Amino acid sequence: MSFSELIGTLDARRPAPLYQQLQQAVREAIERKTLKADEALPAERDLAAELSVSRITVRKAFDGLVAEGLLSRRQGAGTFVAVRVEKSFSRLTSFSEDMAARGRKATSSWLNRTEGAVTPEESLTLGLSPGSAVYRYHRIRYADGMPMALEYSTVPASCLPSVEAVDLSLYSALDSHGQRPVRALQRLRAILFTTEQAELLGVAPGAAGLLIERRAFSRTGQAVEVTQSFYRGDAYDFVAELNDGPG
Repeated sequence: MSFSELIGTLDARRPAPLYQQLQQAVREAIERKTLKADEALPAERDLAAELSVSRITVRKAFDGLVAEGLLSRRQGAGTFVAVRVEKSFSRLTSFSEDMAARGRKATSSWLNRTEGAVTPEESLTLGLSPGSAVYRYHRIRYADGMPMALEYSTVPASCLPSVEAVDLSLYSALDSHGQRPVRALQRLRAILFTTEQAELLGVAPGAAGLLIERRAFSRTGQAVEVTQSFYRGDAYDFVAELNDGPG
């Protein structure tokens, strides 16, 4: 089936500009799942020829849908229907556990994995004495091969036998040594990716992202993790369940 058969035809006689018609047609196709998550869209040149419109029209339509988070561009690969993941704030879970629960394969690419002395800021956040040893884990997190987040974690060295103890999942490693977090304090804010961050995640510089800063504690109340996670804004929805209670 051709792309025009999937989304319908455009008509220059309608009041709406052609790029808006294309945006709406693609938006509706995504909503009714005619276009499925992670499905590749035709190249702009090919789509312009098929729909008898200019490449500028296609580019303008796609730019708007990328800004809405419905489409995503991957360097060297093209334009795809965005894959969005819902991350619940009601449960303390790791990235690997989140992906497994959704039937997706989590992998990592290490940027840095080092041992060092705690910084003054880390000392305050983790409740450690100056000079205490910590392990730092910096990596790109992927779901089914797609880069989803940058993760920068610091863990007290006393919580793990060595810096090499973490393979895929930090929480699995902590759990194996009786230090799995049971509660956490989290702060979320919107950010724009720097050129370096954008390159690592395969998005455009200045693209919208979400930063979650988390400090997690074990059953004994010890801080066992402080993590900054930079999530792609076009791939994640964060969900919190709210209940009416006494005010």
